Amino acid sequence: MMVRTDDHRIRCHCPTTGRLGDLSLSGLRCLYSDAHTNGRKTAHTVEAISIDRPVRTESWIGINQTAVNRHVEFFIRSGQLSRMAMGVLKREVRLGGSRIDFLVGDTYVEVKTPLTTLPATRTFERVKHGRFDSFGRLIRHMTELREARSFGRRAVIAMCYLYDAKPFRPPASDVTNARVLETARLAEQSGVETWQVNMKLDRKGVRVIRYFRNEISTAST
Repeated sequence: MMVRTDDHRIRCHCPTTGRLGDLSLSGLRCLYSDAHTNGRKTAHTVEAISIDRPVRTESWIGINQTAVNRHVEFFIRSGQLSRMAMGVLKREVRLGGSRIDFLVGDTYVEVKTPLTTLPATRTFERVKHGRFDSFGRLIRHMTELREARSFGRRAVIAMCYLYDAKPFRPPASDVTNARVLETARLAEQSGVETWQVNMKLDRKGVRVIRYFRNEISTAST
């Protein structure tokens, strides 16, 4: 991403490999951070974008998917997500043929950060994307978490947003997403829990706004 500052342009790392909603990012304001590691091709990372007018109380939509696991780990370790998971935390735990982000006590926690839809309260230039249908990894994780329930472990899918998102509601079933929606339904029936974690990101840092259990099957009926 090329970012224009007051007096020059800088080349920044884009921290997501997927699409960022359907908004054209050109001209939007952003927050970026300095890199503190050697060997990078870029010295900065874009952390968030804003769709607000330039006002003192502007809000930001975080887009750094690679940082979300670090945030979740910190909030679990500090007890700020205790209703979702609490206990000794291990990272990158193998489960079946997959690696799950965390094992917290007896609870497997897999973190997802949806960015294919972004909130927009004003009219912005939009870009047209092809339909996203690369659900293989998500289906595999949900299937493995469902298996974990068969040997008595709790299993959680944590849908994390770096802004105060509305409660997630699954889209209508179609030929593209029918399989992932059916897998999600079966996982929920087996006891896999879906939680939503909304965080606030600004120039000072990141904090939890609210988190709650989200009954996906109930919401879609």
